Amino acid sequence: MESPFKVDVLKGKVALLTGGGSGIGFEISTQFGRHGAAVAIMGRRRHVLDDAVSALRSQGIQAIGVEGDVRKQEDAARVVETVFKQFGRLDILVNGAAGNFLVSPEDLSPNGFRTVLDIDSVGTYTMSHEALKYLKKGAPGKEQSTGGLILNISATLHYTAAWYQIHVSAAKAAVDSLTRSLALEWGTDYDIRVNGIAPGPIEGTPGNRKLVPEEMKSKTREFMPLFKLGDKWDVAMAALYLASDAGKYVNGTTVVVDGGLWLSRPRHIPKEEVNNFLVLWRRSQEHLLPAFHQANYDLISLKPHDIVFTAITITIYYAIQQKKKRDLFSTQCFFSDD
Repeated sequence: MESPFKVDVLKGKVALLTGGGSGIGFEISTQFGRHGAAVAIMGRRRHVLDDAVSALRSQGIQAIGVEGDVRKQEDAARVVETVFKQFGRLDILVNGAAGNFLVSPEDLSPNGFRTVLDIDSVGTYTMSHEALKYLKKGAPGKEQSTGGLILNISATLHYTAAWYQIHVSAAKAAVDSLTRSLALEWGTDYDIRVNGIAPGPIEGTPGNRKLVPEEMKSKTREFMPLFKLGDKWDVAMAALYLASDAGKYVNGTTVVVDGGLWLSRPRHIPKEEVNNFLVLWRRSQEHLLPAFHQANYDLISLKPHDIVFTAITITIYYAIQQKKKRDLFSTQCFFSDD
């Protein structure tokens, strides 16, 4: 799909992306490069980095891959310094490294819980902390009045609750808190904008394949307002908007890109049955109102069959609710840390 942005909208910018070698992260890397930015991607697996860099360069994009683990402060510092030495500046940091798997709380060890928080939450803070000196206004390669952008990839799981995702829900809630806090403090002191993106289920990503088995996809679509999965391109366009001058006054916001899925609930009662209930209800109102008016709203004047008719109508409504009630199992996806 063709981008709605001009091809030079990020011309002269340098972006560092953790988790930029695959899935959504790679699509963001690609779109940033196609729109003029030089791109550095960070990950733990050398062969993934090499393949991604090769694919980017084949499109004429300036790109490098730097091996490192976001959980290690020394790696974060080394990667940031490598990017600065290579390109002479840093304008955009995308924190996309993430870990995820399906597990019930009783089967999740504290170490497994901690590992996900270390990658998603602590890793996001560590990378941001190390990149600050090059992102703030007046940094090398920067104007005195203009800082850079931090873009944190989040999720919507913690907006309500999600089955088998307690570790990721906690981690992404922390990421959203970091986004708001850094937007306040670093926006004020250093003119750095800090925003987030919360993707929903995205077609063709490692996370979607791992977390959403094929037999579940049709069930998930039933509850999507737009009745379809998103594309990596959708998330990349949101990132491009926030990274460009079009988003220069957006700060402290997490943009949800999920087609409205997180708002969804199962439709316990079919619309036709609701309409049928409304017909019954209107009939009961037409039957009861004259009695109310004649007795000046004195309930004593109501005849037994008036009350019985209304009670039956209400009983039917709640019986339908209970009969149609069913659980919604919704899943979200994340891309890997490489």
